[in-house]
Amino acid sequence: MSTATNESKNIHQGRNIKRFREMLGLKQEALAIELGDDWNQRRVSLLEAKETIEEDVLSQIAAILKVPVEAIKNFDEEKAIYNIQNNYEGSHNQGPLNNYGTINFNPIDKLVELFEENKKLYERLLASEREKVELLKNKN
Repeated sequence: MSTATNESKNIHQGRNIKRFREMLGLKQEALAIELGDDWNQRRVSLLEAKETIEEDVLSQIAAILKVPVEAIKNFDEEKAIYNIQNNYEGSHNQGPLNNYGTINFNPIDKLVELFEENKKLYERLLASEREKVELLKNKN
């Protein structure tokens, strides 16, 4: 048996539809509505459990999800995870931070700084509004 045949058997089209649907924040009920009157949430759920999906249904779902049919047919989560781990987490090329050391800061300190800055801005805005009120009072 060839490697290509083994790889194609590992790709679960129904799970891929579910992944793309969830990435778009679309519920099964919403997908069922988009697919037409013959569809309901349960039927979409059953479809997502199928390893292979009929070509016409696959192209209709791909159009609704706005992804290429090939993306649903060929997306392999294990390969994607492997790629991410080897190209980012385990990579020796971590970008410019390696040349300059790590950057450390306390997020709570940054948050406090932002609140203080916001407070100063609010006080200046309040002072400006008070000046406007005084000008209007003096004008009358």
